[in-house]
Amino acid sequence: MIHPQLLSRLSLEGKVAVVTGAGGGIGRGIAVALSRAGATVIAGDIVPERAEEVAQTIGREGGKAIGVAMDVMDADQLRGLIKLADSEFGRLDILVNNAGGCTSRPFLKQSPGSWQRHIDLNFMSVLIGTAEACPLMIRGGKGGAIINVSSIEGSRAAPTFAVYAACKAAMENFTKSMALELGEHRIRVNVIAPDHTLSPGTMGNRTGPVDQSKWRQRTAEEVDARIRVVPLGREGIEEECGDAAVYLASDLAAYVTGVVLPVDGGTSASFGWVKGTDGKWTLNEGFQCIPD
Repeated sequence: MIHPQLLSRLSLEGKVAVVTGAGGGIGRGIAVALSRAGATVIAGDIVPERAEEVAQTIGREGGKAIGVAMDVMDADQLRGLIKLADSEFGRLDILVNNAGGCTSRPFLKQSPGSWQRHIDLNFMSVLIGTAEACPLMIRGGKGGAIINVSSIEGSRAAPTFAVYAACKAAMENFTKSMALELGEHRIRVNVIAPDHTLSPGTMGNRTGPVDQSKWRQRTAEEVDARIRVVPLGREGIEEECGDAAVYLASDLAAYVTGVVLPVDGGTSASFGWVKGTDGKWTLNEGFQCIPD
């Protein structure tokens, strides 16, 4: 039996959360998980059908949610999403800056316009969201939790994803600075850093409703190559990032701020070590260490 005191510290009952990019993948997993822990959720997504679907899913489970079609690269739309928490519920307790994305392209072949889109989507949205949310949290007098969704690419090199990775590194540093600046207001700021996680985007379902029946089918070789870089031997699922977000938003993490929490199956620990087809770990597959 779980002790009632532990359950009460995990509960988000009475709290209001805003989640960006909430219509699919990690964002959806976080929105649903926060609701299951008791929070009221405002779910923003650039795809209208996805924003509505996640709100309906939460409603069917007995939770309360509002789905909002919006683009985090439009500062006014992002500010409006956060203001909705105030106008509808009179408070904001949790902000999840999840929306993001990238295109694989060598830096020298990437246009300045592409640089700016990556920055607006992956970093400026975090600055704007934080600036808009904090006054509401401070006004409430009970603090709050800001959770920024980064990536393992924020702490390692990422060829053909250079600008995206730089934005995630900036997000992680900004998180640590905000943890210091906002601590006096009891606002905790942390990062979730996923890696290989099954999502609509990684499976070719980038637009329209989430439809797993239309996801591209990977070959057995593709699946094997991917899971061999993950120490736990499988890809992550969106619910696991949701579980991490519930923890960071709850009183169980009341003394946790300024941290980067990998939710990656161990890939941030492996850094270059890959399990070969023979089941043995090697450094950068095929490289043999010099024996003692």
